[in-house]
Amino acid sequence: MHKRILYAGTAAVGLLAACQATKPTTASKQPVIETLGTTPVPAGEFAYVYRKNNGTAPEYGTRPSVTEYLDLYTNFKLKVLEAEQRGLDTTQAFKRELDGYKQQLAQPYLTEKSVTDQLVREAYERMGKEINASHILLRLAPDAEPKDTLAAYQKIVALRQRVSGGENFEQVAREVSEDPSARENGGKLGYFTAMQMVYPFESAAFKTPVGQVSQPVRTRFGYHLIKVNDIRPAQGEIKVAHLMIRSTPGMPKADSVTAKKKIDELYSRLTQRKEPWEKLVAQFSEDAGSAANGGELPPFGTGRMIPSFEEVAFKMSTPGELSKPVQTPYGWHIIKLIEKQPVPTFAAMEPSLKSKVAKDSRSELNKAAFLKRVRQENQFVENQAAKDYVLGKADTALVNGRFKYAAPAAPAATGKASKKAEGDAQTLFSIKGKPYTAADFFTYAQQNQRPRPGAEPRFVTQQLYDQYVEQSLTNYERDNLETKYEDYRMLVKEYRDGILLFQLMDEKVWSKAIEDTVGLQKFFTENQSKYQWDARVQGTVISAASPELLAKAKQQLKAGRYELTRLTLQPAGYSPGTDKLLKGAKLNLDRLVSALQADTSLSVTLTGRARKGEAAGMARRRAAAVATYLTEKGVAAGRIRQVAQAKPATEISTLQVMSSTSTSALEEQLNAQNPLSVQITQKAFAKGDNKVVDELMGRGPGSYDVQKDGRFYSVMIDKVLPAGPKTLAEARGQATSDYQNYLEKEWIAQLKAKNPVQINQAEVDKLVTK
Repeated sequence: MHKRILYAGTAAVGLLAACQATKPTTASKQPVIETLGTTPVPAGEFAYVYRKNNGTAPEYGTRPSVTEYLDLYTNFKLKVLEAEQRGLDTTQAFKRELDGYKQQLAQPYLTEKSVTDQLVREAYERMGKEINASHILLRLAPDAEPKDTLAAYQKIVALRQRVSGGENFEQVAREVSEDPSARENGGKLGYFTAMQMVYPFESAAFKTPVGQVSQPVRTRFGYHLIKVNDIRPAQGEIKVAHLMIRSTPGMPKADSVTAKKKIDELYSRLTQRKEPWEKLVAQFSEDAGSAANGGELPPFGTGRMIPSFEEVAFKMSTPGELSKPVQTPYGWHIIKLIEKQPVPTFAAMEPSLKSKVAKDSRSELNKAAFLKRVRQENQFVENQAAKDYVLGKADTALVNGRFKYAAPAAPAATGKASKKAEGDAQTLFSIKGKPYTAADFFTYAQQNQRPRPGAEPRFVTQQLYDQYVEQSLTNYERDNLETKYEDYRMLVKEYRDGILLFQLMDEKVWSKAIEDTVGLQKFFTENQSKYQWDARVQGTVISAASPELLAKAKQQLKAGRYELTRLTLQPAGYSPGTDKLLKGAKLNLDRLVSALQADTSLSVTLTGRARKGEAAGMARRRAAAVATYLTEKGVAAGRIRQVAQAKPATEISTLQVMSSTSTSALEEQLNAQNPLSVQITQKAFAKGDNKVVDELMGRGPGSYDVQKDGRFYSVMIDKVLPAGPKTLAEARGQATSDYQNYLEKEWIAQLKAKNPVQINQAEVDKLVTK
């Protein structure tokens, strides 16, 4: 089997921070810290939230801190109370959203923290080693019946006796292993470390001495024998770049020879002629995903790359070092070492390891420990007689996935229930006294059955019963988390109130400030003194990496229009000897029209071309035909320039070259090699907008060249703008924010009038500890 099908998975899952071992909640009545109208706010609730959000602050426990936070919390609770009074907590949308959050928040509580911690530490310790192993696989389904499991086990034991008795492990693997790759590799898996194989396989490999064969190991793929060939210290991760010439096993021999010649020539140019790596990678590498980034690949560790590539990469030691050409099934590679990274510290890896452990197959250990705990805590009691009754009902309908359950009819006039009704009403098990009947299980079985051709009915029923018990225990624990753990209860309440608050704040403040244009204008006018410009200058600033680039930018800026190299347009084609556009040309021109309509700073230059011997003026007429097509599509004639190519051309076409009045097009040209070579800014500069302009604020219009912090600047001040009021358009962002604050204050005043606030000062004083 290739390592991929043993691979345990690396997708990280975000676990919300919560501690399972939190203090259970109590049902005793709590004092209140304040009353909003007739609604009390528990003192304990406020104390918890205050401690959670301020506990590490130096001023925690001082009177100003407590008073300030109580004021904020009061405003928050008034808004939530308003949402409740309007019934926002009763809508289906609200309930769905809250249920989704509750499912996420519950996850850390439906696990065993101590077991997780042990598994995380074990995984990290194992990551300090890498194991080279081979294996033999006999496939077996995870839910195989006992008789099939026994047969597979006896067969794998016999195979172990063969290899332990002296037979060559690789030869036996090629002969009997049901991993398809074993025919070629003799069961060799190469090197791997923790979290790269399913957990039972990983554990057996790490516990088996070098040169020995493990006992039979059961995973979800079947039974394995593992031979450990070598153990070495972990190599950590490595970051490399590569230049690749594609060469696959099935390609013609001539192409393979050409690929080898190419890679050898490139290696010579890199090592003997010392040509730049980035240049050759950009021009010749056939790995499109990395060529544009200097060939860089994401960091990788042992077992993540093709073995031949990985082996050479890890042998390199000096950053910048180049390997000789390396062949893989994808082609030929030259590898450049960027850096080597040792295994990170435990503190650095712990969060990601916790996420991986939660999704890894080792999480089954955690699940088993969790179910054992909740069985004991929740007083799980099983009724063996009822269980025997259920298992005795097993038949082929359930095996075929066609089981249907109908609840027994009501008792007859005699008042006696039928035997089926009595049997189905039996309590299979109870959780803290809550009964789960045979009828409940039969309903579950009907909903969760699947075809299992050839399986024993009783075995299938037993599996469904075990699943039902696990689900019932988990659901019971989840449903009682709020009464069991204060942290969870408060976190759910925090999310609940947050959802309600968001809905109402959006209606009353955020969206209203944006949509109420009349109100915003009135607020802005009444507060015009807050929105004023200081003295500014209107002008242009060019920042360049060198004097040469600065001079080039200044010269080209004078043109006022700049060619757009990123917009590559196909020439418009014609029927020979005519100026009639081909159908395909019109499709290309439609894309040109879209670009011109999307950006009003763009214009186009049309260069008509004609071959030698075509009618005089044909080049001009072809350009005119394109211009006519564009204007008919709505492009203004003033944005179209027509040119006729003077010399005969080799093609019958019209070239379209796009240009723009935006300085970003000029930046694009100048930054083709380095995105930070030149930056051009044209605007009204206020104090603080640009440090170079700030130094020139006292000067009048003119052009000034400045060198500062290793950059070269040219500042062209067109005019000085006097201080004065801003327009609403100029101050909209700040004015909208201020208007939102105003609306919120007004709204809170209304809420306080509706639900007067009464503070219980005695409870407040208890929180003042400094």
